[in-house]
Amino acid sequence: MAQFRGALIGCGFFAVNQMYGWRDVEGAEIVAICDRDPERLKIVGDTFGIERRYLDASELFRDGGFDFVDIATTVRSHRPLVELAAAHRLPAICQKPFAPTLADAKAMVKACRDAGVPLMVHENFRWQTPIRAVREVLATGAIGTPFWGRFSFRSAYDVFSGQPYLAEGERFIIEDLGIHTLDIARYILGDVTSLTARTRRVNPRIKGEDVATILLDHDSGATSIVDVSYATRLADEPFPETLIELDGSEGSIRLYKGYRLEVTNAAGTTTSDVAPALLPWASRPWHNIQESVLAIQQHWVEQLRSGAETSTSGADNLKTFALVEAAYASAATGQPVDVRKLLA
Repeated sequence: MAQFRGALIGCGFFAVNQMYGWRDVEGAEIVAICDRDPERLKIVGDTFGIERRYLDASELFRDGGFDFVDIATTVRSHRPLVELAAAHRLPAICQKPFAPTLADAKAMVKACRDAGVPLMVHENFRWQTPIRAVREVLATGAIGTPFWGRFSFRSAYDVFSGQPYLAEGERFIIEDLGIHTLDIARYILGDVTSLTARTRRVNPRIKGEDVATILLDHDSGATSIVDVSYATRLADEPFPETLIELDGSEGSIRLYKGYRLEVTNAAGTTTSDVAPALLPWASRPWHNIQESVLAIQQHWVEQLRSGAETSTSGADNLKTFALVEAAYASAATGQPVDVRKLLA
């Protein structure tokens, strides 16, 4: 079976996880890397034995010699890099947040569609083992038709120590973390028609919001709450776990801290352990996210080989990105937002 050759652009904080994932993926390898910082380029290149190293993305694309590009840069560079990939007829993976604005994201999807190449957003949270376990149970009909859900990520973990730039943006928790939680809500309960959001900043040392509560109305008729916080101090720190509650016509599902999945229906209550694997290169508590990086990248290779659309394609992620934009709009106005109008 032929190997797909990839190039990684961006060698920062999270990209190291992606490089470890690519090392373990079956059917693909990274053959070139690019970063504007020579020191980061050297560290990643030496760590993973990558000889081809570039400081300029245009030069990387000009030299070619790879089958896809993985864009792991910050959000402002996403559109020009995706459009550069489209111009070279190269499939692209783009880190989240997808783009600075929904208009940019739509333009990126169009560029790749017009070029006839796949575009996937690296939205890995729906690839976490416990999240997929919840969806699998729901698909069996064990709790009937879901009518209510809660998707919660509350923590006081110091994310700013590893990513200090997060404290500088006017937008923070919805754009950085809520985007994952909103995507999980879509993944579990389906697309959203409207939402209402409230935000606040508790930490005075940051510029953006660090708490958000969002009420979602789903196409299916279900209602859910997405609540995220980096200002919640708990006796038992749950970072980086997403906790889930689902109520259905025939029962309920609860995903508790410690990856304990509880399903209750007429037959009684069953409890199972849905903990992620601790990969050899992973470390607690990040192993949940690190395992999902490998999973989504393996999915990319399989879909690239088959020609099928990826689970988190650019087109699909527009629906998640629209929820982020709608949440900020609702928080600013205090009014519900019709998500469908944003996607029209």
